[in-house]
Amino acid sequence: MSADTALRDAWSQIPSPGTAETEFERFTGKRMERILATVVAIGSTLLGAQALVAALGGVSQGASAGYIAIIVIVYVPLLAMLVACVTGRGVRVASGVFAIVYVVALAAWPLVMDSNRAPGQPWIFFLVNVGVVAAMLAFPMKLQLVWAFGVPLVYGYVRLVEGEFTSRFWTSAAFDVSFTIILGIVILSLGWMFRAVAAGVDNARGQTVASYAAAAAAAAAEEERVSIAALMHDSVLAALIAAERADTDRARDLAVSMAREALTRLANTDAGIAQEGSDAPVATAQIVIELRRALSEIGADAVVEERGSAGSIPGRVARALVLAARQAIGNAVTHAHGRGLHLVVDEKGDDEVSVTVADTGPGFDVDAIGEDRLGIRASIIARMAGVAGTATIVSGSAGTTVTLGWERA
Repeated sequence: MSADTALRDAWSQIPSPGTAETEFERFTGKRMERILATVVAIGSTLLGAQALVAALGGVSQGASAGYIAIIVIVYVPLLAMLVACVTGRGVRVASGVFAIVYVVALAAWPLVMDSNRAPGQPWIFFLVNVGVVAAMLAFPMKLQLVWAFGVPLVYGYVRLVEGEFTSRFWTSAAFDVSFTIILGIVILSLGWMFRAVAAGVDNARGQTVASYAAAAAAAAAEEERVSIAALMHDSVLAALIAAERADTDRARDLAVSMAREALTRLANTDAGIAQEGSDAPVATAQIVIELRRALSEIGADAVVEERGSAGSIPGRVARALVLAARQAIGNAVTHAHGRGLHLVVDEKGDDEVSVTVADTGPGFDVDAIGEDRLGIRASIIARMAGVAGTATIVSGSAGTTVTLGWERA
């Protein structure tokens, strides 16, 4: 597999913004739903076990077939809901089925029970709030409120029907209904609060990721703009200078070669990183060799001095130093006619290197450089900043000195 094919395959695996939002930015909300389902499973198991003990007690006393059918109808979907909550799969469907089946079974309760059992509290009452929490997991907020108020009211009505609306049932039914409504509202409020907090965290994360992506995109676009502008400025200017100074066949051939190189580099802007070098170590002495070659190509005379102890630095740093120094040399040749051009490469082993380009020209006002003048801003300052280096420019009537430095962090 080629490098380009591997790169395209890797790029295709990166989620799109819509996929990232649903899969990653909703992380807290999904975790909160899992926690709520687990808590509901624990509470429903305890209440279900309590109700089942009471229900089996009724069976032992000789219950009707309808009574046993109610137990089966209620506990089969309840068991399915508990399994779904524990496994985290199909929670909404299972909870919705139980919430609906429980209301139907509760409404049918008077049809399967004898009136002589009415005075005792039925086992199905213990599952009223289980029906409410099932609605919390399955339904939107409006239906949750309907279940929180409706299920206790259905239970109260069933109890009154069982007791034939006698006075002794009104007090107990009113107490049971009010208690279950309050408890149901508290449960729904807690669920709403936890979900709202999780949604707020997810929204904040999404906004942070979006702002970071926008900032990264803007920074990448600016970096690319500066790199391309510096590339065009360096290559085109050097070619034009060589062409203007070409007075022999060899010089003309050199100018043509430089122009061809400039066009090639412009055509290969997609490989900008490779063009600017890699992190592979490069001997600092290579910087001196490249600067001498640049002076030869431009046709400028200069004193090149090498100081300190040689070492090695990352290739992209060496490349940036050479290109920035070439731009400074080009400026000195263009604006100071190369007068008193002096280059100093100060090497301090593997940890630090500096390149100084000085001339004795008329100088210029550094602060008056326009925003559109890319020779200094992009090709020197921005290029050195791109490799965590420094660029200092001091200019006056005695000349101009450009100092480029890099120090290992």
